[in-house]
Amino acid sequence: MDMTQNQDASGSNIQFSIKKILPIKKSDAEMLTRDDIQFDLLDAIFSDQTKAFTDQTGGKSAGKIAFSQLYINALYQSNKCSKVLKDKMKETPAFAIELAKISLLANVGRINTTMAFFPEMKTALRTYHPVPSLQKTDGNLQDAPRIKNCLKAALLPSEARGSPPTSLGDVIEKLRNGQRPPTSIVNLIFIMSNQTTLLGRQHFNARLDFLDIFMPVNIPSPSRARAFLWLVYHYLEDPFSSGTHASSSSSSRPTADTNPFSDDYAREHPGMVPYLPMLRDDEMRALNENIDPPEEIEWGNQMCAQRTGFLQRLVNNTETEKKIKNVFKPPVVLTLAPATEGRRARAPRQVYEAEGGGETFRHYAPQSTTPRKISNTSTESSSIVSPRVEFIDQPPVRPQRSMLEHAFHIVSTTDPLASSDEEYDEHIALDYDRRLRVLNRLRGRAPTPERAQSPIDRYESRRRRHHPYRFRRASHPRPHRLGSLAATTSRAPSDRDYD
Repeated sequence: MDMTQNQDASGSNIQFSIKKILPIKKSDAEMLTRDDIQFDLLDAIFSDQTKAFTDQTGGKSAGKIAFSQLYINALYQSNKCSKVLKDKMKETPAFAIELAKISLLANVGRINTTMAFFPEMKTALRTYHPVPSLQKTDGNLQDAPRIKNCLKAALLPSEARGSPPTSLGDVIEKLRNGQRPPTSIVNLIFIMSNQTTLLGRQHFNARLDFLDIFMPVNIPSPSRARAFLWLVYHYLEDPFSSGTHASSSSSSRPTADTNPFSDDYAREHPGMVPYLPMLRDDEMRALNENIDPPEEIEWGNQMCAQRTGFLQRLVNNTETEKKIKNVFKPPVVLTLAPATEGRRARAPRQVYEAEGGGETFRHYAPQSTTPRKISNTSTESSSIVSPRVEFIDQPPVRPQRSMLEHAFHIVSTTDPLASSDEEYDEHIALDYDRRLRVLNRLRGRAPTPERAQSPIDRYESRRRRHHPYRFRRASHPRPHRLGSLAATTSRAPSDRDYD
């Protein structure tokens, strides 16, 4: 945790922490109140009509406009702003103001990318939060990731082709080179949020920094809004008038402060933001800032209840779909076959019967291997383990088709436009094998690489099965062998030609 030390007017040392939790933390279906978003601060910023900023819209004269129009134009010109959103902003200016306010919170990091603002959101990685004070014209404010993407694409035409500045030093350098505006208003706010500590050292006292403007602090909202607009003008229009950044072409004499948002304190302290009074808690409560009206609270509760009901229906539908997918299939029933009448009862055998129509399939599984004694009524007596085996009828072997018959069958039964990946049977395999044999004869060579054994090859191999001891050749010609056998009366098994 960063600790900063400063000395106040009385000379005492004051220590404080500048580390803060910036994003708003809320549970799902919990509304964002006016105090959460600092509504009065946003209203003071976007209601200021001081035309002090250069219009960044391409193709127009570089006139001066207010901050609200500057920020709305930047959102409208973003490449990630959809046509539907642009039409809504053009048709309903109040919606454009509401979208700009929530976008400014995302711009400084108060709204993170896990928030959404419509109750029918199904993504588990985001949470829904109604914002009654900013959803008076349209309930759909987009979700935070879409707003963030729209902000990141809100660049100047020159920045879209190159790389925008990433630090306050880059912004000042562009202004020194005569480029005004040096960057887009959205990118400037991104930079100031990232370098909030640097801004705190240069333009604030040791108690505050840039992001404290948007936090619930005991400073009146109009004063914080004025300090914010002063910083935007300072880095977007003229940083040299306050005396903080000396221009290379300027003389040593001080330059008059032309920042329209300066007050007496800022003029007396060059480079410092306008005065930010620190109030006590009771003084802040007396200002009645960020108070939620009853109708906004009621609407927020209704939307939270709607979100809760939507989640409950979603969970119920998900469970129903799982039950439908996991339909209970007919089990394989294990039964015991009854003993045959007239014969001695033996160990029961297990028969698996599949439920359903058609012939029942029975699979024999003996439970005991105890041999069964056969009575001595026959001529031969023996003890034989003789389980009863039930045979399953095999389907008859269909005759092979000729090539002409198979071709006629294919033409008459196959749809040429249908996929035939799952229609492979033994007739098609035989037809492919015959075609391959014809191609091999025309080619004069065996297929490369070697093909798998075809049905014909398997049939021929079964007919001519080779026995390792059949057709054994003798070590000498047959006539000579017969003559030797006739001439020899007795031969020993150890002889070479003995067979």
